[in-house]
Amino acid sequence: MSFKIILASNSPRRKELLTKMGLEFELRTKAVNEDYPNDLSPIQVAEYLAKKKSSAYRDSISKNELIITADTIVSLNGKILNKPASKEKAIQMLTLLSNKKHEVITGVSLMTTEKQLVFSVISKVYFGVLTKDEINKYVDSGLPMDKAGAYGIQDWIGAIGVKRIEGSYENIVGFPTHELHRQLNVF
Repeated sequence: MSFKIILASNSPRRKELLTKMGLEFELRTKAVNEDYPNDLSPIQVAEYLAKKKSSAYRDSISKNELIITADTIVSLNGKILNKPASKEKAIQMLTLLSNKKHEVITGVSLMTTEKQLVFSVISKVYFGVLTKDEINKYVDSGLPMDKAGAYGIQDWIGAIGVKRIEGSYENIVGFPTHELHRQLNVF
């Protein structure tokens, strides 16, 4: 059976990545509480939140629909850096990430009325030194405020700050497109 794909996300980056994959899809959004149990590892948090987001649609999808949800988190030494709640938090996060390696984990849920598959992909990001001026300019632009870890690799801060990555670039942006394609083909 071929499914009508529903992207359940407010993220313009996820919408762009699915479009880039050549998929036809419909957008649906619902507000979902993104709280999670404190005893979960970063990988478990990404998968838990992806699954929680898809569960919000469980009673509103039809048999021919496939819901895709995702959650991307940034983890520095096992500590999760969520979306910053303030400019001060964004500055603090970027200062922590400066000249360090961290992980970006995206949990993805594929769900129909019959079944659900949840998976995650990890990418490693190595930042060079970010100066206070660079951090302040980026934070003042407002760009980091809707992003886990207070940065977008596709933004200018990524272009000047990221020395190298290991793994999927698209995963860092918001969707592990290679793995998503593979999983959709076997789902």
